[in-house]
Amino acid sequence: MAVKIRLARRGRKKAAIYDIIVADARAPRDGKFIEKLGVYNPNTNPATINFDEEKAFQWMMNGAQPTDTVKAMLSYKGILYRRHLQIGVIKGAISQETADSRFTEWKETKEVKIEEKRTSLGNAKDAAKKAAFDAETKVKEARAEAIRQREADKLAANAPAPAEEATEAPAEGGESTEEQA
Repeated sequence: MAVKIRLARRGRKKAAIYDIIVADARAPRDGKFIEKLGVYNPNTNPATINFDEEKAFQWMMNGAQPTDTVKAMLSYKGILYRRHLQIGVIKGAISQETADSRFTEWKETKEVKIEEKRTSLGNAKDAAKKAAFDAETKVKEARAEAIRQREADKLAANAPAPAEEATEAPAEGGESTEEQA
């Protein structure tokens, strides 16, 4: 019986979440499986990968074959590297302590890289939000200034006309009073 570590789809349309499972290679994609190892959510950035690393490592050591996508996830989490080191221990090339220290060192550097990516994505998102807010504020101020200018133009257009009439009216009125007298 060929055993595969693969994905089983679940979730709604266009928002899939996948279970990482161990199944017989002949079983259908969403059908019968031997064991569920964890969950993969590609909808987040970076993608969320949660699974039992010890069980995945044990299945890999027992000969389970991962699919291409799962192989990439196992590599991302360090399971393939750990398996590589363990095979070296079995063959006698390195000691178990050396293998464990190399793996922990690799794991720490990988976690730092992942955290840097999360913070950079968060900073980029905040910067984009701030830039959009600043652009919106600039547009809002430009609109407010245009409205103020239009109001000032209306007042200026309306104000001189009554002022001219007021200056002309006494002049006309003055002439008429003089003419009457």
